[in-house]
Amino acid sequence: MLFNQNLDELIKARRSIRMFTTEMPVKQDIEAIVHAGTLAPFAGLANTGRDGRKFFIVSRNNPLLIQLSNVVKNRASIIAEQLKFQMNSNPLLQTQGQGFLKRLEMTAQKGPLGIGSAPYYIVVAEKRGIPDVQHQSIAYCMENMWLKATSLGLGFHLVSITTQMEQDNEFCNLLNIPIGEYRLDGCAIGYPAQNPPQPDRATVEEVSTWYF
Repeated sequence: MLFNQNLDELIKARRSIRMFTTEMPVKQDIEAIVHAGTLAPFAGLANTGRDGRKFFIVSRNNPLLIQLSNVVKNRASIIAEQLKFQMNSNPLLQTQGQGFLKRLEMTAQKGPLGIGSAPYYIVVAEKRGIPDVQHQSIAYCMENMWLKATSLGLGFHLVSITTQMEQDNEFCNLLNIPIGEYRLDGCAIGYPAQNPPQPDRATVEEVSTWYF
């Protein structure tokens, strides 16, 4: 019962943090967050296994972070131009893609949110296999890390544009991984400068359909 109550409180406390303090979390806390990621389910049938998941932990103090940020900015600019071209001939994208386009343009101009403003940027890489379900596995991994960060009083922000860097030769070279062989995602971690209020969520009754 105690575990259940603690888990409920932890899930409710989880937030996406967009502003971080300058204080650096201790290495042991970051290691604990990564360890939580290693405990997440993986795509066993796709042969990812023990060595299929890698974590690249880049401190704000390391020049590599600036290099990665610049590469992401360039990629965001390319994706934004591609999206604009597609929107010209796709009415659905014209109405629904504006928010994403705005985010891409902001990333291309100012850099990805969290990379540089947070003390740590962590890239999770999962080796591709068949079936190609590595993004799902990384999602489980990220959720574990997010909840662990919350339990330690640390803020977490999902840097989702990292998924677009899988085929970017420069980004993969900076992390010393073969281009196209891994699925990627990333997050920013640090102490939150402010905690957003709990968002309005749908109730179980509103989203559930029961078949007895």
